[in-house]
Amino acid sequence: MAFGARIFKTGMAVTLALYLAELLHFPSSVGAAIAAIFAMQPSIYRSWRYFLDQLTTTTMGAVLALLGGMLLSNSPIAVGLVCILVIMISMKINRADTISLTLVTVITVMEASGEWQFALNRFLLTLTGIVSAFLINIIVVPPKPRKQYIKQIENVFASLSLLLRTAVSHEMKESVFRDEKLALESSIKSLADKYALFEEEQKQLKRAKYSQTRQMVVYKNLLSSLQKGFDVLEAVDRHYFQADRSEETDALFDSHLEQLIKYHQLILLKFEDKLKPNTNESEPLGDENDGFLNSTIMGYNAEKIGQLRLYVVAAAIYDYGYQLERLDKVADQMNRIATEEKETDREA
Repeated sequence: MAFGARIFKTGMAVTLALYLAELLHFPSSVGAAIAAIFAMQPSIYRSWRYFLDQLTTTTMGAVLALLGGMLLSNSPIAVGLVCILVIMISMKINRADTISLTLVTVITVMEASGEWQFALNRFLLTLTGIVSAFLINIIVVPPKPRKQYIKQIENVFASLSLLLRTAVSHEMKESVFRDEKLALESSIKSLADKYALFEEEQKQLKRAKYSQTRQMVVYKNLLSSLQKGFDVLEAVDRHYFQADRSEETDALFDSHLEQLIKYHQLILLKFEDKLKPNTNESEPLGDENDGFLNSTIMGYNAEKIGQLRLYVVAAAIYDYGYQLERLDKVADQMNRIATEEKETDREA
């Protein structure tokens, strides 16, 4: 059973919302608890954006529900029509994430037949829940998605390297390999979601610092390398074993994959500043990567079944190696900049 900081903070936000609702003498505190659950976000930036967006749509929903209740009564058809209108407006102003909680407000306000006191009460109750979640999110174990991202990169690479090392040799049980590959795919998707969060925050900054822009380049290349590695697994799973292969072919693919995995690991060590100065493997890898693809092409035999499938796998492996070369150059550049900054600070 998984238990993380966000689960814990959601529980705390609900508790705080309920206490505040009682302290402010609201007739019902359930609405505040529901709002707190919806408002818990994976980052402080997202929490602030959700607060502003929800404030906009909840105000709009409460006003429309108030008018709808006064003009159309609280019949099921009227409630449905107002909900449709609120959804359309929310989508139009790009506030789709806030629709669920806004509709809860609309339904409860219309149930009271458009009484403005109840609408105001409901609005303040929702606001109490959102504020509770926001406060808990920035005070209790504030989210650090960037540190989590780097840690997750290391964990995902560990899974990827195990699967790549056993993909061609076919040593792992098929059921275990399938489960591990599904878990790896889920982890890479989670990383992609985190990167999308960073990118969203970066776009909101009018003048992003140069260091932040560099960091985004690093994050993107780290993610792309893992995605290219997963593409190799997919290609092997779909095409490699359907082709008529020799032992020499298996050895060629297996040894080159092993070389790429070691190279990937070296690059990650570079980012962690754990390698000796002037460690660079990009040029010999480029030659080896080209040589691997040429060997695959030269080994083509039209009489063997499914030989063209091997090219699909070889192309995926070559693309993985090419992405690693790009990542290596980024690592060297980052280390060079870090060294120059240290020297500048020392001189100052």
